[in-house]
Amino acid sequence: MEINLISDTVTKPSNEMLQHMFRAKVGDDVYKQDPTVNELEESVAGLFGKEAGLFFPSGSMANQTAIKLHTQPGDELICDKWAHVYNYEGGGMAFNSGVQAKLIDGNRGMITAAQVAESINPPDFYHSPLTTLVCIENTTNKGGGACYDLQTLKDIKDVCTTNNLKYHLDGARIWNALVAKRQHPKQFGELFDTVSVCLSKGLGAPVGSLLLGSKADMAKALRIRKVFGGGMRQAGYLAAAGLYALQHNVGRLEEDHRRAKQLGQLLAQLPWVKSVEPVETNILIFSLKDGYSEAGLIEKLKQKSIFISSLGKGKLRIVTHLDYKEVMHQYVIEAFSKLA
Repeated sequence: MEINLISDTVTKPSNEMLQHMFRAKVGDDVYKQDPTVNELEESVAGLFGKEAGLFFPSGSMANQTAIKLHTQPGDELICDKWAHVYNYEGGGMAFNSGVQAKLIDGNRGMITAAQVAESINPPDFYHSPLTTLVCIENTTNKGGGACYDLQTLKDIKDVCTTNNLKYHLDGARIWNALVAKRQHPKQFGELFDTVSVCLSKGLGAPVGSLLLGSKADMAKALRIRKVFGGGMRQAGYLAAAGLYALQHNVGRLEEDHRRAKQLGQLLAQLPWVKSVEPVETNILIFSLKDGYSEAGLIEKLKQKSIFISSLGKGKLRIVTHLDYKEVMHQYVIEAFSKLA
């Protein structure tokens, strides 16, 4: 029994999801003639109260499309120093859009309205890049699955409105935040100009993300997606997995959160653990005490068929997901408890 807790991207489609995919009605989505893709786009856009959606092969492409949509070469966007759009998308904002980032030293990947306001370049000072976009990540990946308070996001929205800035949400794990904070998707849809959501993490679909926004913005995004090579043909088979995931796998995210919190409580009691960051959703980040090796711990766990990842600088990460069953959870708890 191999237990992979490296990421929630490692899940495989269930038999029920596969059957749903096999039965999908498909067409050519490049011509917008795939009925299942169209259904998914309309369904998720409606959930968030947005006018339209666009299906993408990856969350990174959806985010990069949003950045290109909202900026011009030479512009600057504002984000947290740990933001996915800055750290884990291959320098795409520079390569694809010719923009740079003003990085904010936030708290666990989360920034405040005051920090955003302080980071905006004066629009009439042509020596500095023009600030045009604020990117938010919720939940925060590198911040350990932390969830923004809704009022903080509203306060940042006010700053964006006052300064004529666009507002994008990288909602790769927004489903986890919605469940953990008992929030509604429309609360986010009404705040952000564009929202990206992922289907292949906590929801367990094999691939796929969506970008949501106005009809006008999604018409422009369709052209950008084409330029990026993201047009797919009979993508309805993949969209069907997303529809199944939305219908069956959102509520059960609570199980992932519960197990992550239980592991966090256990690790906090172990003598070789220095600290455990707050656990709100399905990501657990912890640090070892001085003298203990990250590589050594990873190897010991590997010998027990448990796989976790290192974030560097003394931090390790565990991510729970729908393929991490209760019997596995009990085995992991026992294995950690016995580690010397």
